[in-house]
Amino acid sequence: MVTREAGGGRREAVAGRGVQRWPRDRFSAIRSAPLAYRLSPLVFFIVACSSASHNGTTAPPPVGCTFKNPIDDGADPWIVRSGTNYYYVESKDNGIYVYRSTALTAPKQNSVKVWTAPASGWNETNIWAPELHHIGTHWYIYYAGGQRHPNGQDAPFTTQHAGVLESDADDPQGNYTDRGMLYTGDDAQGGTNNVWAIDLTVHTINGQQYAVWSGWDQNNPTTDKVSQNLYIARMSSPTTISTSRVKLAAPDQSWESGPELALEEGPEFLEHNGKTFIIYSTNDSWLPSYQLGELRMTSSTADPLSAGSYTKVGPVFSGATDVYGVGHASFTVSPDGTEDWIVYHSKKDPAPGWNRAIRAQKFTWAADGSPAFGTPTPTGQAVAMPAGQCMGLD
Repeated sequence: MVTREAGGGRREAVAGRGVQRWPRDRFSAIRSAPLAYRLSPLVFFIVACSSASHNGTTAPPPVGCTFKNPIDDGADPWIVRSGTNYYYVESKDNGIYVYRSTALTAPKQNSVKVWTAPASGWNETNIWAPELHHIGTHWYIYYAGGQRHPNGQDAPFTTQHAGVLESDADDPQGNYTDRGMLYTGDDAQGGTNNVWAIDLTVHTINGQQYAVWSGWDQNNPTTDKVSQNLYIARMSSPTTISTSRVKLAAPDQSWESGPELALEEGPEFLEHNGKTFIIYSTNDSWLPSYQLGELRMTSSTADPLSAGSYTKVGPVFSGATDVYGVGHASFTVSPDGTEDWIVYHSKKDPAPGWNRAIRAQKFTWAADGSPAFGTPTPTGQAVAMPAGQCMGLD
């Protein structure tokens, strides 16, 4: 199961993330109801399970115990489970919001705007793809931000850098302090020439914390149509990158290149039975060809800072007939902890652009221990709720 300690003995899903590269722009959770209302689905559930057991078949989910994709509008979904709650984080209104919900399929509830970008400075605009991590006794939000050009325009997006916020207390929806820009360049000792970076995520491997992100070989002040690679560096604390970056991977496969750009972005760690994976998004993010690739660590003792410690596989998750441009995934578990789930975004239509929606579906594991994501669930198809979510019946 994809879990880790969330502090205080709690278990927290290792979630993952992604790029809100350009400006972005219902499902209601089943809530508690009077006993008389709840008896009907309960009786149905008992009868269905009894019949299935007698016939040796798997029972269909009880009436009302299904949901349909997409589950909401949005992009670059990041969701993490802590205790009995799911916390979903997103950027909008030039700030960052954290939501709290007990329902994986209805994450955008109980919203709190925890941070607003400053009026000026390196992170005054283009707040993209925040991630929420619990490390020690604090919560940390990693995000990308940029600065307006002298003409007042945001585009081209040539000034993006990674930043981090630290919670003042052990509360994901409480106050945060801006800890500034993270160093993602080639001179960690001198701190000079910081390089363009987005989609930074963090993970602990064999007791050491690392940061992985999407970046450019070098800064380009005139265009953002630049190939994007994946980089890694060691961290000395949740707010400090302590080594110069190492290029983990470049978009060198045909399935990673679109008609306009070759890119790798939105990296997320995923662990299972001692194996470590980095799942990332690739191809043109504004086209239906956007999809997921995978880096597999060759062994549990391999050096995370060596590109030779990873094998590239892909694509591992691609669009379907009515589901376009899947990517920027995060990972969590069902309310009862027995199922692994991927939460990702897709385009709403095949036309070029960033009009996207959030989707969720269960995934399994292949015989070799790697994730088996399958194919995207069709739009509007009834799908069984995550185990443990359906009014406590499953």
